[in-house]
Amino acid sequence: MNDSYSESKSTGGDRSAMRAQRMTVVYGITSFILVLVIGQIWLVTASVNAYLGGNDAIVLPAAIASVIGLFLNLGLLRYLYLLEQ
Repeated sequence: MNDSYSESKSTGGDRSAMRAQRMTVVYGITSFILVLVIGQIWLVTASVNAYLGGNDAIVLPAAIASVIGLFLNLGLLRYLYLLEQ
């Protein structure tokens, strides 16, 4: 009886350690998503400012960079959802 208790206790500890590692990954991905979103907000602000200043050449590269940021965010969010399952 004592052995089964120690086995269940070690399994619970392993689960707790796995959960802690998973939460570390989730926090890291969430932080990276936050940095990407802030970068996209800055990119929109800078490109609108340049466009209103008369620089039309910045619109297409800014749109491409923003779409790349969108796909990066969607990929990271998809990874988080798959990690949850």
